[in-house]
Amino acid sequence: MELGKGNMKRIKGLILFAGIVVLVLLKFDMLVSALKLFLQMLSPFIMGGAMAFILNLPMRFYEKKLFRKQYADQRKQNKYEKKKRPVCLTLALLSVILVIAVVTGTVIPQLISTGKVLAQEIPVFWDNLMTSAERFFTDNAELEKQLKSLEIPDINWDSMLQAIGNFLKNGMGSLASTTFSVAGSIVSGAVNFFIALIFSLYILGQKEKLGDQAERILRAYTKPKVYRSVRKIAVLLNQNFSNFITGQCLEAVILGTMFAVTMTVFRFPFALMIGVLIAFTALIPIVGAFLGCAVGAFLILVDNPMKAVAFVVLFLILQQIEGNLIYPHVVGNSVGLPSIWVLVAVTIGGSLMGIVGMLIFIPLLSTGYALLREDVNKRNQMEPEGTEEGVKIKEGVKIKEGKKKGLPH
Repeated sequence: MELGKGNMKRIKGLILFAGIVVLVLLKFDMLVSALKLFLQMLSPFIMGGAMAFILNLPMRFYEKKLFRKQYADQRKQNKYEKKKRPVCLTLALLSVILVIAVVTGTVIPQLISTGKVLAQEIPVFWDNLMTSAERFFTDNAELEKQLKSLEIPDINWDSMLQAIGNFLKNGMGSLASTTFSVAGSIVSGAVNFFIALIFSLYILGQKEKLGDQAERILRAYTKPKVYRSVRKIAVLLNQNFSNFITGQCLEAVILGTMFAVTMTVFRFPFALMIGVLIAFTALIPIVGAFLGCAVGAFLILVDNPMKAVAFVVLFLILQQIEGNLIYPHVVGNSVGLPSIWVLVAVTIGGSLMGIVGMLIFIPLLSTGYALLREDVNKRNQMEPEGTEEGVKIKEGVKIKEGKKKGLPH
């Protein structure tokens, strides 16, 4: 068998691919460690890109609403355009800071005051519990006799105290190392956040220029077909992520308003604060509202235990309405994804990457779903060859052509 240039190229490609696969399998642990280190180095820039994408949504809104004038004089128009970006970027930053300040200013003080009340109530609760236990054993003398008759092994208090002392000695060293580790993590996180914020502001300030540069590089080093495909996917991803974030925020506001109104109607305590808290935690798909429910139930429990139980029941009812009716339609419609696939995306993303996976898998699956739907529709619209339907279509075309030409059929 003669080996042409095409076959030789394919064989070389297969050999290279097999060599890469073997190398990956042999050095898998090393590659994973190198990948983790690489991602750790890029984490501030990845965070900055995510921050820039989120801040771009309110900034774009302000640009459309506040800067719509058009001047005939080009100089005036240029000055007008130069003011637009810094003003809208500042407004977007202030909007995000305001939302965070409202949530923290509403929730944190109430949590602190509730913690103080709980600290005062715990000793009283413990005394009442001990009194109830003494009364119970007094009323049930037989049970007390049976407990005393049980053979309980003697406790070596000296060895126990020595073990506790050794634990405390070792624990102090580990506590010091843990404290330094936590302090280092906090400082590192603060530095990474600062770098990410600067990087996001740079991206937003130069986003048109950076987008044009990326497009020119892609066009220069790829074939036209690849360039069109990559650009199409990038536009679709941008659209789906933007629509998802908008839909998620809208759904969170709806859910928080539902809780605030219903809790006010049924005279629950902390109605506004819990509504704001649930609206904020509901930004995490599906499970976020449960975090708000846990904190809300804890706050109400200190004030009135029976109302805390009623609040949990109310939460389950509203959560069913939100999870089955509001969320799939609001978020699903915003990204063009059917309700069942929203649930699938949240489940798979949460199991693979936790909260981050829940946030990114819905727009990713929506993009894949849109591309698949477009390809399926395109293939179905093509003329089916070799099928009975295709033969009928072709015969019908030939018959019509024969009639036009006057040919027998």
